[in-house]
Amino acid sequence: MPYLIDGHNLIPKVPGLSLEDMDDELKLIRLLQDYARVARTTVEVYFDKAAPGHVGSKQLGRVKAVFVSSRTIADERIIRRIKVLGSGVKNWMVVSSDRRIQMEAKACRAGLMESHDFAQQMMAELEKQPEAGADTPKMSPGEVDEWLKLFIDGK
Repeated sequence: MPYLIDGHNLIPKVPGLSLEDMDDELKLIRLLQDYARVARTTVEVYFDKAAPGHVGSKQLGRVKAVFVSSRTIADERIIRRIKVLGSGVKNWMVVSSDRRIQMEAKACRAGLMESHDFAQQMMAELEKQPEAGADTPKMSPGEVDEWLKLFIDGK
């Protein structure tokens, strides 16, 4: 199930992230990329108050990040997206703790999840994943020397 996420609503719910951080949006996008890969889903995340010249959307792997200008708010863009999806929105999960977005999502029969619940779900899923290289067998120093000889000397 794809996700439609209110980014600034989610950031304070994710351990280690803060709206005070200059890179808060980028850090969230990276976590969402990992989550989308692991969960085999897609994510659209909306952020308001985009800096001049940074308004628009960017596809970053399985994550589409939408940066909304200061003339509007992300909530309005999320609600518009819910309506554009029409009856297909019932296949989406809307992640927000904003009551107005929740009301629209419910009215259109979209799935709905509170931001803190999604943050817990995402972090739990990511914590289950082995760290990169964790399943790589370790070689003894002698084995390393043998492989080096093979590749360097061709013996």
